[in-house]
Amino acid sequence: MSRDHLPSAERSADSAEAPFLELLARGAAADAYEQPVLLARAQGLPDGRVAALEQAKLLALRVRTEIEGRRRREAELSALFETAHDLAGLRDLDAVLRAIVQRARSLLGTDIAYLSLNDAVRGDTYMRVTEGSVAARFQQLRLGMGEGLGGLVAQTARPYVTDDYFKDERFQHTRTIDAGVQDEGLVAILGVPLMIGPQVIGVLFAADRRARVFDREQIALLGSFAALAAAAIDSANALTETRSALDRLGRANEIIRDRSAVIERASDVHDRLAELVLRGGGVHDVAAAVSEVLDGGTVEFTEPGGTPPVAVEAARADGHAVRHGDDWVAAVAAGGELLGALVLRGHPGLDPVDQRTLERAAMVTSLLLLARRSASEAEQRVRGELLDDLLDTRDRDPGLLRERAARLHADLDGPHVVLAARLDVVAADAGQEAGARRRLWSAASHLAATRHGLAAARDGGTVLLLPLGPGDTATTLARRIAKELGTAVQEAVTVGASAPLDRLATHPEAVAAAYTEGQRCLEALRLLGRAGDGAAAEDFGFLGLLLAGDRDISGFVGRTIGGVVAYDERRGTDLLRTLDAYFASGMSPARTKDALHVHVNTVAQRLERVGRLLGEDWQSPARILEIQLALRLHRLSSHGPR
Repeated sequence: MSRDHLPSAERSADSAEAPFLELLARGAAADAYEQPVLLARAQGLPDGRVAALEQAKLLALRVRTEIEGRRRREAELSALFETAHDLAGLRDLDAVLRAIVQRARSLLGTDIAYLSLNDAVRGDTYMRVTEGSVAARFQQLRLGMGEGLGGLVAQTARPYVTDDYFKDERFQHTRTIDAGVQDEGLVAILGVPLMIGPQVIGVLFAADRRARVFDREQIALLGSFAALAAAAIDSANALTETRSALDRLGRANEIIRDRSAVIERASDVHDRLAELVLRGGGVHDVAAAVSEVLDGGTVEFTEPGGTPPVAVEAARADGHAVRHGDDWVAAVAAGGELLGALVLRGHPGLDPVDQRTLERAAMVTSLLLLARRSASEAEQRVRGELLDDLLDTRDRDPGLLRERAARLHADLDGPHVVLAARLDVVAADAGQEAGARRRLWSAASHLAATRHGLAAARDGGTVLLLPLGPGDTATTLARRIAKELGTAVQEAVTVGASAPLDRLATHPEAVAAAYTEGQRCLEALRLLGRAGDGAAAEDFGFLGLLLAGDRDISGFVGRTIGGVVAYDERRGTDLLRTLDAYFASGMSPARTKDALHVHVNTVAQRLERVGRLLGEDWQSPARILEIQLALRLHRLSSHGPR
């Protein structure tokens, strides 16, 4: 259809989106999106046009927010990987620390970022690196232990934030610190600890010269940079210790050669880990690389619970790899969450450098797991958003729907089934119920991703849109998905399926109707006491009309005798009237021919045609009951009661 023949409402929507697409393309500021609406009002355009522009503006702002969020997350991950790469090839500690502070300031968008280290000899703390500072007295501060916001962070080993430094009385103010902060003009300050194991060695700060509230994501991001800074300091200290040992043992050539080999091995694994990170390797690639470097042992990654908890908790608390029997265990953790462990088997005699190599590998593994999780969560959100749009029919552009689906490896033009899934479990409290729903959503999202479908949380359960494979029916698919989801979440999951759908890109409104049909099937299963099972509408026959809240009479008639109705309409035949007469005559062909005033052979031919249209079992007791009910409903809906 040409654009000139499109309905006016669709042409209006298309033209309304154009100025906002141009704003998105050039990355305009948020306030620029008001201009097309204001201009339309100033020109006195019709209300419908202004409303269309308002709707397009809101959609464009949502897209802009999503794009900016993704860019921010990509920038954060990129900065973390770049910093990890700097650490893997550590040559100049000051350069690495400066890069960490600069990246932290840039990503958090603060006026200043700085890092202080504890001086064990003098018993105080001092500024090591600053970025954005303009006050000399602030840059040269040396503070007593326990003083200022940094003292509170060092004492508690926890992040602290203040949105107004001079009004905050949670920490000890001193004249020296307050003078330096006042010279710098700081108001809002966030501090996170630099830790090597359980020991706080300094604090990483981000600060603004105006009131500001730091959110949890920003606190977590600064914490990640702090962990990398602590690792860089620890690596530098380790290298310093190694060089000192080599200097002291300068005359022992054999020992020097041994230590040099160890250092070379550590440098090799750092280079390998950096390469793995840059080319997108996985956790098992990290384990294999470390196994090659640490001769005489095998490194494995284990999921949480796959390693003795005593050893993992000890490694997590100490911040270092610990020995457990003949094995070494390094905890893989991030932000207080245990993600797994690296286990070195068959290598009980591990020297300190190789131990640190195992620990660095655990840290890189945690970064890879976080990156994978972030990518997976982003894909799940995109799949859920597309299915939400289909269910709410917010997007009716077939081309755009196909494009969005293709990016998720889904094909909306093939046959699909909508499945409504819900847990059948009575939780002890709201927290357990929410946890069970999250597990169901996670399992459904995984199924959707592996089967090239879509999934979204809906109405206290989960809805899936899955392609119908060769040889599959809606019923077999519903039962299989109920079993797989139940196994994944270790709870009974009931699944109701719609009839198969085709060409969803051009008929997105069919998805909402199919979801309603799937919900009716789900409720029918629960009423029949078949929790944990799966079924489709075709499984219930006329019972579906009695069990469902919304009586889908036309759907039942279509599924039961739709083929006969369509045949009569196309050919002008009397198959429906013949069926009525056949049942009214006690299923006697002889009496049927008298009622219709036709030859008995004509009756036989018509019944044979009915059998081909409805299936060979159409005269079984169960089918006869459904066919008679469908005939009655069809007659009532077409002509009224007689």
